[in-house]
Amino acid sequence: MKYKRTKLSNGVRIITVPNKGNPSVTVMVATETGSNHESKEENGLSHFLEHMLFKGTPTRPSSMAVSLELDSIGAESNAFTSNEITAYHAKSDKRHWKKLLEVVSDMYLNASLPAAELEKERGVILQEISMYEDLPERKVWDVLGTLLYGDTPAGRTTLGLSENIKNFSQAKFREYKDKHYVAGKTIVIVSGDVKPSEVEVMVKKIFKDIPKGKVIKQEKVEDNQKEPALKLETKTSDQTHMVMAFRAHSARDKRNITVSLLMNILGGGMSSRLFQKLRNELGACYYVRTYNDSYTDHGFVAIATGIDKNRAPEIVEALIEEAKKLKTELVTKEELQKNKDYMISHAVMALETSDNVAGFVAEGEVVRGKVMTIEEIEKKILSITSKEVQKIANEIFKDENINLAIVGNISDAEPIKKVLHF
Repeated sequence: MKYKRTKLSNGVRIITVPNKGNPSVTVMVATETGSNHESKEENGLSHFLEHMLFKGTPTRPSSMAVSLELDSIGAESNAFTSNEITAYHAKSDKRHWKKLLEVVSDMYLNASLPAAELEKERGVILQEISMYEDLPERKVWDVLGTLLYGDTPAGRTTLGLSENIKNFSQAKFREYKDKHYVAGKTIVIVSGDVKPSEVEVMVKKIFKDIPKGKVIKQEKVEDNQKEPALKLETKTSDQTHMVMAFRAHSARDKRNITVSLLMNILGGGMSSRLFQKLRNELGACYYVRTYNDSYTDHGFVAIATGIDKNRAPEIVEALIEEAKKLKTELVTKEELQKNKDYMISHAVMALETSDNVAGFVAEGEVVRGKVMTIEEIEKKILSITSKEVQKIANEIFKDENINLAIVGNISDAEPIKKVLHF
């Protein structure tokens, strides 16, 4: 994967990923803004604003006008808001890339934010919040965020508080957009069978008048945990969902790729240690998954599973025991290679489509601080040794890093607390 990165004189970044022969093109316009950039009173505003940008512009005066223009070329469009990025993207036949760039850029730069649509969308988002409240396997991640980072931007949800959603005004949206949708935080990504020179000419013309503004940084995350922590939200449900997390490294830390390999050994695929232990040996769960969730200045690794409430202490002990093995025993050459090949293959498969490539580039530019090619990723993965995996396991898997979030029909957490340690 090759790409070209250009920075305009006003600060707008352009990243073009040419892929000759690819029949589709994706255009993405992103800003380095998400829930981590919000104050407590603003929490939920980044995501709500993302919804509002689809409601029309002066030249496309309604959401129907935007949709009709994109549908007329068979385009798929969407957007996402995360802790550190808000992005708008559209994908279609490569012949229409200029139209995609024109429409998505118009939404990003010139959204009308009509008051009537704001009131309608307010109800939509309140229902979205209610939906996730009713999904314990999703809710448990919100509980974990609060446990890890408390009442700080990193600990709050992207959707925000219902009280905030009910009170956001049109003026607040305009103020927030003016503050964060500025040249120095804007990235335009075009992925597919396109010429970088043609993309740059068009982007330069479209974004020549974007406000320069001031690049506002997010609040720095502080980690000061000293002992195991547990947060339980009792909820009537047939299944109890838990996420065991350990404070780890940021996405920009050179050890981060070793952290990903470590977690892949634990939970990557049906032959992984945790799948074999929890599902095939103990028959304790349907799913068990591992994650390396890393951001610009902080990160954590996590193990998520859904279990019978009565087996919670047993499962916590099993998770810790499997983590402990990685601290004391070297991973065999064969197991290490299997997991390296798994990671490389999944990295390649994740970039099969132009929209996935655009998302990968956005995350690299904003979160990792560098867009790595597949070749660079493969080289780094293949260079990791068993001793490095063991070393990173000892850095992460310790009492002062353990956090356990639980949502389920459990009223007494004491039996779980007793086994929550190495």
